[in-house]
Amino acid sequence: MNMLSALRERSDPVSLSFLGVTFTTGMAVALQVPTLSLFLSQEVQVRPFLVGMFYTINAVVGILISQWLGHRSDRKGDRKQLILLCCLCGVMVSLLFAFNRNYWMLASLGVVLGSIAGTSSPQLFALAREHSDREGRRADMFSSVMRAQFSLAWVIGPPLAFAIAIGYGFTFMYLASTLAFLVCCAIAWRWLPSLPLPPVPVGDEKVSSWRDPDVRILFLASTLMWTCNSMYLINMPLYITRELGMDEKLAGMLMGTAAALEIPFMLLAGHYTARFGKRPMMLVAVLAGVLFYAGLVTLHSEQGLLMLQLFNAIFIGIVAGIGMSYFQDLMPGRAGVATTLFTNSIRTGSIVAGGIAGVVAELWNYHAVFMVALGLALLSLLGCTRVRNV
Repeated sequence: MNMLSALRERSDPVSLSFLGVTFTTGMAVALQVPTLSLFLSQEVQVRPFLVGMFYTINAVVGILISQWLGHRSDRKGDRKQLILLCCLCGVMVSLLFAFNRNYWMLASLGVVLGSIAGTSSPQLFALAREHSDREGRRADMFSSVMRAQFSLAWVIGPPLAFAIAIGYGFTFMYLASTLAFLVCCAIAWRWLPSLPLPPVPVGDEKVSSWRDPDVRILFLASTLMWTCNSMYLINMPLYITRELGMDEKLAGMLMGTAAALEIPFMLLAGHYTARFGKRPMMLVAVLAGVLFYAGLVTLHSEQGLLMLQLFNAIFIGIVAGIGMSYFQDLMPGRAGVATTLFTNSIRTGSIVAGGIAGVVAELWNYHAVFMVALGLALLSLLGCTRVRNV
C-alpha cells in the first residue's frame, strides 16, 4: 500500500515525463543493441574480429565520454540541456546507422555520437534525484520505478527489433530508433525541469570521488556484479546448446523469465530500502547472485535452470534498482558523477567479462565460466560488507 501511495504521489506531469523519457530512451537503445552484431556481420559485411573490435571501441569510448560529461554536468549545471543534446545525438547516430554502411565511419563518428546519446540515461537519473531532493520526496522508490520502465523497454524492444530487422530491414529498424529519440527530445523539452546545481557539502568541492574508500569499494563490487551478469549472458546460450545439448529456444526463455521477474523486485527494493538501508538490500541481492551461480554450477536440468531465474531476478533487480541511488547517497551534490560511476561499472564489467569468458571457455569449458563467476560473486559480497550503510 505504501508503494502504491508513493506512485500516486508522483503522478504529476514532471514525474510522468521522467518515466516517459526513461521508457522511450530504453526503447531506442533496445532497438539498436540486440541486433548490432547481426547488422555489422550481414549489412556492413565485416569479419568476426572487426565485430568484436567494434564492441571494445564502443565500451572504452563510452566510459571516457560519459565520465567526462558526468564531471562537467556537476560543475556546469542544467542537466535538461545536456539530456536534450544526448537525445539529438541519438537521432543522428540512428540516422547514420540507417543509411551508412562504412565500418570505419560507424566505428568512429558512430561510436562518439552513440556514447554521447548513451549518457542521456545517467543524466536523466541524476536529474530525477535532484528533483526528488528539491521536492522533499523519496528518491529510492522513484528511481526504482524509473529503472523498471527501462527494464520494461528491454522486454519489448529486442523482439520488436528482430521483427522489424527481419521483416523490413535494418534501415527501418534504425528509423524506428530515430523516432523514439525524437519523442524523447519532445518530452524532455516540454516537461523536464531545469534545475540549478545543488550545493556541494563543505570540504567536498575539490575531493576526488575515487579517494572515498566507500565509493571505491562499491565501484569495484558493482563492477564484479556486472562482470558476473555479462559472463552469464555471453556464456549461457553456448553452454545450453553445446554442453547440455538443449534447444537454443531455452536461452530465450531463461532471459525472458529473468527480465519479467526483475521488475517487481526493482519496485520492492525501492520500497524496502527506506526501512532497512541500502547495504542490507545489496547484501541480499549479491547473496542471491551467489546462490544463482552456485546453482548454475550444480544444476543441469531445464526445470532447475528455470527455477534459478528467481535468484537471478533478485540479484539483478535489486542491484539495478538501488545501486545507482547507493552511489548518489555516498556522493551528495555530485549526482552526475555518481550516476555515471554506476553506469560505467556496468560497461567495465562487460569489458572484463568478455575477456574472462573467452579465455576460460577456450582453456577449459563453458561450465568453468560459471565457477569463475561464482568466485567473483563471493568477492563482490565481501566488498559490499565493507561499504557503509546509507
